[in-house]
Amino acid sequence: MQTLNYIPVVKTEMLIRRPAAAVFEAFVDPAITIKFWFTKSSGKLEAGKRVRWDWEMYGVGDDIYVKEIEQNRRIVIESSDGTTVEWIFTPRSDNETIVTITNSGFTGTGDEVVIRALDSTEGYTMVLCGLKALLEHNVVLNLVADKAPDAHVQR
Repeated sequence: MQTLNYIPVVKTEMLIRRPAAAVFEAFVDPAITIKFWFTKSSGKLEAGKRVRWDWEMYGVGDDIYVKEIEQNRRIVIESSDGTTVEWIFTPRSDNETIVTITNSGFTGTGDEVVIRALDSTEGYTMVLCGLKALLEHNVVLNLVADKAPDAHVQR
C-alpha cells in the first residue's frame, strides 16, 4: 500500500476577460454565483460571516466561514470539512483578470485525500469555465448541474 509523502494542494486558474472588480463580485454576490456554481446561498460573502451554499439539484450544501476578504483581490473561506479555499484575482490589464483558486487541508486516508483533491480540481475547473462563459459571453452553461444528471434529487 502506498502512503502519501505530502498532502495535495489543488490549484486551478483561468484568464477571465473582465475587470478584477467584476470577477471578484461574481464570487461574492450570490445573485451572480448561482448562474455558474451553486443554486442557493444565505447571503453575500463578508469577512467573519458564515454562509450556507446549496446545490439543490443534488440535495447537498455546505456551511462556509469567510475568513478573509480583500476587495477585488482575494477571498479566503473555510468549508465545513475543514478545507481552505483561496481565490486570488490578479489583473493583467483593465479588462483581464487571472483567477487562481487554491484548495488545501484535505484529511482522511491517502486514498480519500487523493479522491477529494481530484474531485476538487475537476469541480473548481468547471466553476472557472462556467464563470468565463457567463462573464465573457453572457452564457449560462449549467456545468455543475449537468456534471451528474443521474444524481439529481427527485422532487
